[in-house]
Amino acid sequence: MSGKERSPRHRPWSVYRANTFDLSAEMMGLALSGNSQDPDEPVLEFSAACSELVTPALDRKPTSFVAVSCTTPPQAFWTKHAQTEIIEGTSNPIFLSSIAFFQDSLITQQTQVKLSVYDVKDRSQGTMYMLGSAMFSVKELLQDKHHRLHLTLRSAENERVGNITVIAWQIEEKREQRAPVARLQRGDTVNGRMVLPVDESLTESVGFKSKSSSLCKDPLLKAVFGGVMSRTYRFPTTDGNHLRVLEQMAESALSLHIPRQFVKLLLEEDAVRVCELEELGELSPCWENLRRQIITQYQTIILTYQETISDLHEYKGPSFKSSTLKAERKLEFIPTNLHIQRMRVHGESGYDRTYDVVTIGAPAAHHQGFKGCGLRKLLHKLEEARKHSVGSGSKGMAYQPQDVVKAKELIGQINTLKTQVCYYTERLSRAAKDRSANAMERTLAILTEKTRQLVTVCDSKLLSSAILALSAARPEFTQQGTPSPSSSSLSPASRSPSRSPSRHPASPSRAATSPSRHATPPEGSEASKSKRASLQADLHEEEWEKVWLNVDKSLDCVIQRVDRLLQPDKLQSDSSSEDVFLLADEEPKNTNKDSSPEVEKTSPGEWSDALYPLLTTLTDCASLMSDKAKKAMVFLLMQDSAPTIAMSLTLQYRRDVVFCQTLTALICGFTIKLRNSLCDSGFLRQLHTIGLLVQYEGLLSTYGEELAMLEDMSVGVMDLRNVTFKVTQATSGFGPDMLPVITGNRNGFNVRVPMPGAMFDTLPREIQNGMLLRVQPVLFNVGINEQQTLAEKFGDTSLQEVINMESLARLSSYYDQFKEVLPEDCLPRSRSTTSLSELLKLLSHNVNAKKNKNVEILWQAAEACRRLNGVRFTSCKSAKDRTAMSLTLEQCQILQQEHALAPQVFYQALDCMRSEGCRRENTMKNVGCRKYAFNSLQLKAFPKQYRPPEGTYGKVET
Repeated sequence: MSGKERSPRHRPWSVYRANTFDLSAEMMGLALSGNSQDPDEPVLEFSAACSELVTPALDRKPTSFVAVSCTTPPQAFWTKHAQTEIIEGTSNPIFLSSIAFFQDSLITQQTQVKLSVYDVKDRSQGTMYMLGSAMFSVKELLQDKHHRLHLTLRSAENERVGNITVIAWQIEEKREQRAPVARLQRGDTVNGRMVLPVDESLTESVGFKSKSSSLCKDPLLKAVFGGVMSRTYRFPTTDGNHLRVLEQMAESALSLHIPRQFVKLLLEEDAVRVCELEELGELSPCWENLRRQIITQYQTIILTYQETISDLHEYKGPSFKSSTLKAERKLEFIPTNLHIQRMRVHGESGYDRTYDVVTIGAPAAHHQGFKGCGLRKLLHKLEEARKHSVGSGSKGMAYQPQDVVKAKELIGQINTLKTQVCYYTERLSRAAKDRSANAMERTLAILTEKTRQLVTVCDSKLLSSAILALSAARPEFTQQGTPSPSSSSLSPASRSPSRSPSRHPASPSRAATSPSRHATPPEGSEASKSKRASLQADLHEEEWEKVWLNVDKSLDCVIQRVDRLLQPDKLQSDSSSEDVFLLADEEPKNTNKDSSPEVEKTSPGEWSDALYPLLTTLTDCASLMSDKAKKAMVFLLMQDSAPTIAMSLTLQYRRDVVFCQTLTALICGFTIKLRNSLCDSGFLRQLHTIGLLVQYEGLLSTYGEELAMLEDMSVGVMDLRNVTFKVTQATSGFGPDMLPVITGNRNGFNVRVPMPGAMFDTLPREIQNGMLLRVQPVLFNVGINEQQTLAEKFGDTSLQEVINMESLARLSSYYDQFKEVLPEDCLPRSRSTTSLSELLKLLSHNVNAKKNKNVEILWQAAEACRRLNGVRFTSCKSAKDRTAMSLTLEQCQILQQEHALAPQVFYQALDCMRSEGCRRENTMKNVGCRKYAFNSLQLKAFPKQYRPPEGTYGKVET
């Protein structure tokens, strides 16, 4: 059979797997009747082995690979489908990468398959020639008794140049012993267990029931991930069996979905900040000018966020940002090259294990540039600038960092409690209207608690001093000769002591007890100005005290009135019905009296009328106190930020960009980990007890721009401590209804992760009830490239050392927490002979050792993360080249440590994954070339475990 073979330039061998969500109709599913095949699993999979290969130069053994092409009638041309890895220097190569046809491969039993064996003369240059080829139909393979074909390879001149054996593999639920490819000889019998039986062929499910969730089929993961690429391998084990490995890579819809939500929240937060500043009221000229400057700065940043939201919604490209666009301004909030990398391992005994790693280009502000420093140094410079502004007597006032944090917390608490007080006063009013005594009692208890919490929050030394500062900034205050904003009279040292209702009984006029305070000193003297300022401060202090005492008094009035209204009901059980009627007929007492020893004689129909004025008073007093307190805190923040507002907002914008990228990756990792662990009660218990461990692995050098990227990334990862998760039940099975939703602000973000009802019902009661799930992030970084060599010889590696030591401390603390409250059986089983405690000691030893490119830190940190049920993330500059080397190495190490991969094929398996695996396709997605961006000189500086095979790298755009 002859046909026309297309050039790979027109149709790459990997095209049968989708590169993005934007799938063409040609690439969509396999339409075979009755097919219920798991889309993650191949419809047909076979392995190939050659023997007796002959080259024209008899003194040279071939370096060969097999290219697979196919055609399905009536198609009249061949389409390149896949290829095996290259095996060097043997006439009898056995290929580890299997050839898989998935549902979207559009094959039938009539499909013709051509196997072309190539001899590679120079891998670095890519020079090769075809030794020979052979063809067969899918039907022939399935109808063979043992589902094995032995074919003769013939050259273009029709000369015999060797043999090729094709063996079809069966994927089934019961995994009896199978003969490995390496042992297959003509005439072997395998009891029909290794291949697809003819009657099932390609039209029915092959019966494999995966314990793992499918990236293509699972409703939750299908909503979050897409553009799945798959590769399959068969690796021999130490006991003579085989591992079946399915490698997958998928991009995520969250790459765009999360930044769109996140930037909108930032915009709303900053817009609220501007409104709060506008609502401060009239200020003296100097403060007014300062406020205008700050508002102008905020309005500039708000315009930027508005443009970003518009750009993100107008973007219509693929659902991932390629490495070539990492510095694109319009897309700077989108993580670079974000993918999920999955390895599923099926053993001969029937087990199925899944390992997921999220890959992301280093979260950094690439568009803004680095100029020698990233977020860590910029934060340090901001602190220095703040200290300098205090020393130089700038306008405004510097508070301690803890005061600024406290002020932000107070604003949030006041807003929340004020809303709750208003809500429960309304609830109490409705309960009175409904004449529900039980509801009134329950609601009053909650209202009392919330109101007293609000009073307690407002009874703060910091708040008192801020109220005085705001009062001093009013025009009427400055007209009386009050000191300027930078005056020492407003310094933290002059703050009044905290007061509370319990320590100061209500007094109509405390000022009356101190008549001397009202004495007016002679005009114009310094003593006059000082005493006048002191007098004004005392008056404002007393005024503020009255405000929150009024709230407390109003609450007491409400409590007393409710008690009187409910008294007849409480007496009813001890009185006859005639007595009750008599009470109801009597005239109600005057409802304006605040207290009375007598029982309130009012009809139930008038309860709401009796309560309404008191509830209104309480609401008004609480609102007055809340608004006054909130304005004082807003003014405090304005004072604190004024000297460095431009620098602060620029830094905040950079931090927002970095955090958004990091947060998006975290949500991807959390979602897939939770979905895969629904049946793991130990993990779920660990999740709601001590939180989720997330471990970022960095491969950035500590030299040049990458040093600044590492600074950005380290801050972004640590900011994840302000993130919590909440699992909710999805409102429907519709894809968009299962996408995560973010709420909150820069003080703390919460991510709601919807799950289908059936999945949600399997979760522990604590998680179903809305418990907030915490995150414990760690980052371990080891530079491995030639720039790291320069840093080690001529530069500085201290940042990497500090980051690794900080993360080691947090990781050890997390494990200590685990040991205190959880049993060891919550953790996954491991075949490793090294205990977790010993592993952490080894990690500690390596972190503290002065050793160049100590990649054992990365290996041990990754293993510790897996064994602690954590989520793994791997990053380099673009998540494309060094990340590919690290991922494939990790996959092979897992296969060797946990699944007994035969040690003699370790490096062959590693080269196989790097040359024909999903990460090679990731380079194609990013730069349009199936080559890693390395050169030979660079690779000499790499640790040997991180070097790709010849022919897979070259000079390309990064």
